[in-house]
Amino acid sequence: MQDRAITLEKVSHSFGQGALRKQILFDICVEIRSGEIIIVTGPSGSGKTTALTLVGALRSAQEGSVRVLNQELNGASARTLEGVRKSIGYIFQSHNLLNALTATQNVQMSLLLHGGSSKQRMRKRAIEMLESVGLGEHLDKYPDSLSGGQRQRVAIARALVSNPRIILADEPTASLDKQSGRDVVDLMQKLAKQQGVTVLLVTHDNRILDVADRILHLEDGKLASFTDAVISNTRNMMSMLAQNQRKGDLVRQVRDMTPEQFAALLQQVTNEAQEFLRVVEMSENDAFQSMLEQALEAFTFKIGQTLEADRTSLFLVDHENQQLWMKIAQQTGGEPVDIRIPLNTGIAGRVATTGELLNAPDAYLEPAFNPEVDKRTGYRTKSLLCVPIKDQSGRVIAVAQLLNKGGDGRPFPREDEERLREFMQPIGVILESWWRMSQRSAAAAN
Repeated sequence: MQDRAITLEKVSHSFGQGALRKQILFDICVEIRSGEIIIVTGPSGSGKTTALTLVGALRSAQEGSVRVLNQELNGASARTLEGVRKSIGYIFQSHNLLNALTATQNVQMSLLLHGGSSKQRMRKRAIEMLESVGLGEHLDKYPDSLSGGQRQRVAIARALVSNPRIILADEPTASLDKQSGRDVVDLMQKLAKQQGVTVLLVTHDNRILDVADRILHLEDGKLASFTDAVISNTRNMMSMLAQNQRKGDLVRQVRDMTPEQFAALLQQVTNEAQEFLRVVEMSENDAFQSMLEQALEAFTFKIGQTLEADRTSLFLVDHENQQLWMKIAQQTGGEPVDIRIPLNTGIAGRVATTGELLNAPDAYLEPAFNPEVDKRTGYRTKSLLCVPIKDQSGRVIAVAQLLNKGGDGRPFPREDEERLREFMQPIGVILESWWRMSQRSAAAAN
């Protein structure tokens, strides 16, 4: 197991005295391992910068334990705090470069604070670090002669030149354009990983979340995982999901919703799934994956109920193995059926391959229809409506299939085609979130 670089246990912090006292942090608990890149998100005033300054030994801890590099900071001596600071590189929203010094001299200043090297060695080291961040042609330029991105690169070089064990970055991309901000965090990630440095980065910038190993969220002074924060943004919907510990509970919840109520709920889940897709590669939250799976099952059932289908099926498309995986196959009161069939067979396979909707008044008259599933399940298919479900890139990732309109197998009308298309667009977002998380979990298990 990697060493713990930072540990906060029940850390609380307040500003002011008496009636003016305001608590900023509430019982913060977190462990950060050496070499991790952690991003902290949250609204302004949520306590992000306060937490960063406590970890950086720039502010005295009041309540709880703040351990950095195996040193307790609460009540620590000035000598201990100084030693911890020397092991930390600081990067701020404002680069805080000295305008009277060149890029090389600004980086050298960090080495001067540590001492123990000659001026020649410090200059050589500063030059090497500036070259590593792509500023080899700007060594003797002053900050006013550099772009915003270049100045922030100097700040990164200054933070890394003394080989710190921790980097604390407070809104390092806030003043940069999209490309400069991307370049800065990519560089920070690369150099930090090369040197095994722990990075704790505070940001509002959703464009850089993908560099993180983990994302934490601070709101109202309380810490949560990013996934928990996403969940909390739709409290009513997610509390309903969280309360449904058994499969089928959510189905019963949505069964009695009107189509309008269901459409509103579906949109809520879709919005959160879209947000989650931005950071799903960093997520390790099995609870959210389970909730998405419950949502897929319940919503697939509800869509079938709304369109008066006797049976609703959801096939996942496994392009790698050229298979269709029947993820959900429900009848009223029935259980999901797990069946895998070749991708090039059946109506679902045809829709997955062509990406086109198919509406069959009599499934057995369709050349592509495969009666094998009927044989294996004991079901008799009559009318059939099948639509592709696509991810954000337009690739077919699943197929939804409705069977037997009204229970008696009468054909599905054209308006059902349009309504099913409308339902499947948001379902595709939810499904993509679940699918990515499932792949990540499988990769981690291997």
